[in-house]
Amino acid sequence: MTNSPLLALRLAKLLVGLFLYGIAMSLMVRAGIGVAPWDVLTQGMVRQTGLSFGLLTCLIGVAVLLLWWPLRQRPGLGTVLNALLIGPSAQLGLWLLPQFSGWWQQGLAFSAGLGLLALATGLYIGAHFGPGPRDGLMTGLHARLGWPIWAARTGVEGSVLLTGWWLGGTVGLGTLAFALLIGPLVARTLPWCETRLPLAQAATV
Repeated sequence: MTNSPLLALRLAKLLVGLFLYGIAMSLMVRAGIGVAPWDVLTQGMVRQTGLSFGLLTCLIGVAVLLLWWPLRQRPGLGTVLNALLIGPSAQLGLWLLPQFSGWWQQGLAFSAGLGLLALATGLYIGAHFGPGPRDGLMTGLHARLGWPIWAARTGVEGSVLLTGWWLGGTVGLGTLAFALLIGPLVARTLPWCETRLPLAQAATV
């Protein structure tokens, strides 16, 4: 029998987390000092295709999700919604936010985006509806091909970063800060946002 209040709480955390994730991305993009590797790729594709950042975020997410099939990964509700909802949220943020200039504005905007992204990640992961497409790709490479997680993440994100930079995406101090800080920050936010599931339900997540 479904625990309706618990399910509603988890869905709320998932949806709020995905919305805030997109807003956080837009803050870092508007800061203009470098973005996460996957967003470097998206920026590069924006330059080459003329399509919007939000639309390309969705298209890349769906394309990555299709790569799960040969890796025999099973997406959850959160995985699918991640691919579909973060792009529109990021586009909304880009529409609302100005381009920041001056080192203090840029640093403040990037820091706010990074902190918000860590909180958003804790919310949607803590809801236990499945990993995002990009994270699932890395765990799928680990499970299917035996690659260590660090090697899968380094290989995938390094390739994505170089491709995005070659296409014209923004690589800078923010990119380095993201690589160094996002792991420790999510490690702090995830325990705060974790939804404790009944043992029988947790075994199926």
